[in-house]
Amino acid sequence: MIKINFLGTADQIPSAKRNHSAILLTYNEENILVDCGEGTQRQFRKARLNPCKITRILITHLHGDHVLGLPGLLSTLALSGYNKILFIYGPKGTKLFMKDLLRVFGFKKNYKIFVEEVDRKFFETDDFFLESEKMKHGIPCNAYCFVKKGQRRIDKNKLKKSGLPLGPLLQKLKQGKNISYEGKKYLVKNLTFKEDDKKISFVLDTLDNKEIVPFVKNSDLLVCESNFGSDLQDQAKEHLHLTSTQAGEIAKKSKSKKLVLTHISQRYENNFKKILDEAKKVFKNSFVAKDLDDFEVE
Repeated sequence: MIKINFLGTADQIPSAKRNHSAILLTYNEENILVDCGEGTQRQFRKARLNPCKITRILITHLHGDHVLGLPGLLSTLALSGYNKILFIYGPKGTKLFMKDLLRVFGFKKNYKIFVEEVDRKFFETDDFFLESEKMKHGIPCNAYCFVKKGQRRIDKNKLKKSGLPLGPLLQKLKQGKNISYEGKKYLVKNLTFKEDDKKISFVLDTLDNKEIVPFVKNSDLLVCESNFGSDLQDQAKEHLHLTSTQAGEIAKKSKSKKLVLTHISQRYENNFKKILDEAKKVFKNSFVAKDLDDFEVE
């Protein structure tokens, strides 16, 4: 199971109810933080999550509402006995930013930080991979995808009928290899099935552009900024942001299964229904995230 915790869902200015941008993706032993706006470590406390479990941080871009929580978080990790290598990924400029940040905020760093500027697929295990795509926001900016690879599974009913014994032979089937047993050949396609990949996409702070739809295609969960309502489309374009309607169109065109809107302007603080209804007109399975909401993908 993949779990998404929304630690901050505000836009450039936080409100009494909404903190700056931060989203935590948890899968097995991985805890991947997407952006770290001001106040993020306090949101960890509110959500009863342990920041020392963070394994990676994905920075979409270097605007303050997405990164000003980093100095405090990194300091807290140092004071809390963090004993991992912290991997920080971001667009062009992230290495210099992190170098300056560590110089200016002179806390005693007793753990390793690895910083990488990324484009396309940049991390992969046997189980999942991470990839990025450049967005349009006036400064270098990335969207990100987390993809859990679909595993090959043995069909228990078909296995029972086949008469094959349990044991090492089955590992070959899981690896996609045909096997022979007592003079008979058993085909992978007859005894196994392939699970679908599970894909979570994050599109934060960008002008609508042709790269988004193919990048987030077939997302099980698409997290997308929706800073403006459709009546302010010209302002959205001027400020290099998306509207709720555009977010819905991206979800529909990309054949995503679920859309969660975030990074919503405080002008809609008392009327989030307007934003949600506009997205739902285009893509029915749409939701607005509130701080500390969580979503799961099985």
